[in-house]
Amino acid sequence: MEKMVIEGGHLLNGQVRISGAKNSAVALLPASILADSDVTIEGLPEISDVYTLGGLLEEIGGDVSWADNQNINISPQHMVSMPLPNGKVKKLRASYYFMGAMLGKFNKAVIGLPGGCYLGPRPIDQHIKGFEALGAEVTNEQGAIYLRAEELRGARIYLDVVSVGATINIMLAAVRAKGKTTIENAAKEPEIIDVATLLTNMGAKIKGVGTDVIRIEGVPHLHGCTHTIIPDRIEAGTYAIAAAAQGEKVLIDNVISQHIESVLAKLREMGVSIEENDEQLLITPKAPLKSVDIKTLVYPGFPTDLQQPFTSLLTKALNTGVITDTIYTARLKHIDELRRMNATIKVEGGSAIVSGPVRLEGAKVKATDLRAGASLIVAGLMAEGLTEITGLEHIDRGYEKITEKLLSLGANVWREEMSEAEIVHFQNS
Repeated sequence: MEKMVIEGGHLLNGQVRISGAKNSAVALLPASILADSDVTIEGLPEISDVYTLGGLLEEIGGDVSWADNQNINISPQHMVSMPLPNGKVKKLRASYYFMGAMLGKFNKAVIGLPGGCYLGPRPIDQHIKGFEALGAEVTNEQGAIYLRAEELRGARIYLDVVSVGATINIMLAAVRAKGKTTIENAAKEPEIIDVATLLTNMGAKIKGVGTDVIRIEGVPHLHGCTHTIIPDRIEAGTYAIAAAAQGEKVLIDNVISQHIESVLAKLREMGVSIEENDEQLLITPKAPLKSVDIKTLVYPGFPTDLQQPFTSLLTKALNTGVITDTIYTARLKHIDELRRMNATIKVEGGSAIVSGPVRLEGAKVKATDLRAGASLIVAGLMAEGLTEITGLEHIDRGYEKITEKLLSLGANVWREEMSEAEIVHFQNS
């Protein structure tokens, strides 16, 4: 096991390129199951979640080959509806996309309950509601979800809550169903548009993506295609926040700025200079930073995935800022770790009240989930002395080559093996 060590206080300068979108990749790979011929996906991020999903595709009979670490070719011709009750399924929450894809292709699936970061209750009841509306019987047997259908038929489905996962999963199941499906109160995230673009290139008939009503006319077959993934808006937002926290002049390349407008607006409100040019952002902080209040909302609101790194940034700002997460109220586990680093933060309900500015101090901290890890990295860049971060398996699920990218910007950061005593402490904490 490794830990990340950051010597804080070094200014970030230079250029960083954003990788393909994690939240697209984890849906695009299962979507390839629906094709009857080869699917090529280009620009995938080099992260553990992608490799885990590639392994799952192989488990069900797919022929998976990598042109390099970012371009994958998937031959689905010999795939079968093999049960995936546990193992790799438990490593990431997005394994639930195998439910919709395998149900759409084979009219049946057995998938273990998904894993991933624990952010409080994240029920899949809206996914199941959609599958049942399409004609599937869904049961929970010994910790796995069993889906069975004689035939899938289009239906009108209203989502009780706006859910990215349910919107995509129902879309995957519906594209080969007989008749027309309407998804109302659908999520609008760019990753949904990306998945719909892949499916449309495969021959699916989908309209209304990017609005709250998606209409799908089922087709009997889908063919292969080549698709290039969109840039990762959460990674772009993370580097923009890091640049605001500890940057001098940072150019972020391969970013669609419209995808993170809510984040850029808050950074500008704090006093950060941001220049937009084609697919690049130039971030230049101006001291002193001013505190802001943030409330996470479904897209195009402020993304829940960026409230944790933004919490670290607020420790540097004047006065008090309040961050309220309306999506995942339990997504505040990073607060205790930031307090170890001398942050002044109170938690009231689902809100974190951050008082600043404070001088963060290096400490031994633990990443409890993916974006909490990003928060601690931002804090470590600002802190005085050394910060040691454990729980890197979470960070590696969503950030490609983050150590190398930070080094290229001038940070002093490295990884080293944990001692046996540190591993025991980590496992018991």
